[in-house]
Amino acid sequence: MRIKTILATTAIAAATAFTGSAQAYDLVGNQSPSEVTIKGKNGDYHGKVKSSDSDCLEDRKVKVYKMLGNSPAPKTDQKIGSDTTELNGNGTKGVWSIGNSGYKDGYFYAKLKKTSECAGDISKVLVR
Repeated sequence: MRIKTILATTAIAAATAFTGSAQAYDLVGNQSPSEVTIKGKNGDYHGKVKSSDSDCLEDRKVKVYKMLGNSPAPKTDQKIGSDTTELNGNGTKGVWSIGNSGYKDGYFYAKLKKTSECAGDISKVLVR
């Protein structure tokens, strides 16, 4: 019984140590997490960039793709537009819009380019 308790305690301690080191790595020397969203209809796509780091909201490059396969693959999917984010009115989000792309039907997603300080992201797929 005592051996089981020791093994369980050791397993929990090891799992906690690995989790803690991953969190510390995110906070020290790694890029700040960023999220990109996509909305729109009739070919007019727009969205937001969110991050807890305000330096990761403005002047971020966003590209919009039309999926050609079963999952997002920016190297082979069709790029239909791009924009650079600007701060919204209260400075809490970066906003972007590609205007009317002419592509109304299909599967679309946005890709946020990473920078040296800010992580990149790929949005959820928008079905139109």
